[in-house]
Amino acid sequence: MQPVELDGSRGEGGGQIVRSALTLSMLTGRPCLIHNLRARRERPGLQPQHLTAVQAAAAVCDGRLEGAELHSQTLRFEPAAVRPGDYRFDIGTAGATSLLLQTLYLPLALTSTPSTLVLTGGTHVPLSPCFHYLDLAWQPLLAEMGLDMELLLERAGFYPPGGGELRALIEPVRQLTPLTRLERGDLLAINGISAVARLPASIAERQRTQALNRVQALAPSVAIELEFMPAVSPGSLLLLLAHFEHGQAC
Repeated sequence: MQPVELDGSRGEGGGQIVRSALTLSMLTGRPCLIHNLRARRERPGLQPQHLTAVQAAAAVCDGRLEGAELHSQTLRFEPAAVRPGDYRFDIGTAGATSLLLQTLYLPLALTSTPSTLVLTGGTHVPLSPCFHYLDLAWQPLLAEMGLDMELLLERAGFYPPGGGELRALIEPVRQLTPLTRLERGDLLAINGISAVARLPASIAERQRTQALNRVQALAPSVAIELEFMPAVSPGSLLLLLAHFEHGQAC
């Protein structure tokens, strides 16, 4: 079968082209051939987190790879049938576990039996959704569409060492339902988390106080909880989840 050819320098020219291509290839069974991988980035080509996504995609579908090596700017991926099961992948850096999960979850969810993913790397790092965003904002929308998944944070992973661990329990889809969002509606409440790992509790308390001072008057109900996370290295998190009549923003 002729592969779908993609120019990796198009659009934002980053890793999302690679990840989306892998997901769509697994879903459709069509090979893909990507040139100019991450051409718009300071360090072009496959970096550890992208290479892990490529290798993980091949692992869950017995796929064939060409060009799957660090700094490679050309990749050919030929998928076979996706196999549900228990998988463990370690990025080896603080690369985002959330982006690796988003590459794999839909192909695994559309199989016939449950799967488990254990992903090691960064769970709270710049330029990617953190674990709490996935758990509180992304996963509930998936559930509304019929995609049932439970997310667990074994430990947080911050930049630069990473070392965090995310566990995803993926149930097979019984029926997909369209998601419709036409109006946001009024703001009803703001909930939040101020969390620290291997840092004094006073830092989490100061984060919460500053956030409350800024958003207290915006919604009828505002609450920010303190959370203390296990982690390899120090780090902190402030997350706000705004609940509207017909949706939410995180």
